[in-house]
Amino acid sequence: MNIEWISRSTLTEAVLLILAFVLSAIVGIERHRRLKSAGIRTHTLVGVGSAVFTLVSAYGFQAVTGPTTIVDPSRIAAQIVSGIGFLGAGVIFVRQNAVSGLTTAASIWLTAAIGMACGAGAPVLAFLATGLHLLTVTVLGKLGLFIRREPDKTMFKIRYREGYGALRNTLSIAAQWGFDALVTETKEVTKPGKTPRFQAIISIRGRENQEPSRLLEAIADVPGVLSIEVEQDDND
Repeated sequence: MNIEWISRSTLTEAVLLILAFVLSAIVGIERHRRLKSAGIRTHTLVGVGSAVFTLVSAYGFQAVTGPTTIVDPSRIAAQIVSGIGFLGAGVIFVRQNAVSGLTTAASIWLTAAIGMACGAGAPVLAFLATGLHLLTVTVLGKLGLFIRREPDKTMFKIRYREGYGALRNTLSIAAQWGFDALVTETKEVTKPGKTPRFQAIISIRGRENQEPSRLLEAIADVPGVLSIEVEQDDND
């Protein structure tokens, strides 16, 4: 078989592949900013890989097939959808009855679809999917703050320095104020060359009509606590 380095579809394939790279990176940047386990690199690779699979399926066999050969590009697309589920399952965790990673797994699944749309030559569909993803994780995420299944439960995120006992003191203050506090996630977020810093997601539950805002103000004054913010309970 002779290798055809440049074909009539090469420019189209290159443009669609670059588009998949850009749009997938946009989705990954949003996840990366939220410090999720699957960030910009994972999402970009998923999108580009899905686009390559789809492009190969659509254009890669033209030189080795005859006029009577039937090629079904949808078979590759079906395999991508089923295969990407295993990658998404790897970012879902269950800690102390709290499930995390669902939104990130869904974003990986959507990124594969964006890459497939680019590879199939449907850039408008890919752009729309990217825009709807950003709309979902921003606008709908904020809407979720007002539609709570458990109005007496609040999730918040703190960042703190090591060596001050900040996390221990935070839980102690919550107990003193009459709140039940549960740490659902902890991770290190230290930047290269900086003092070790950590992040924790804490769930607090108070009595009826007990306002947590004053508690959060008290926690913000705990030595070692760098920042505190209410976390969107969207199973990220």
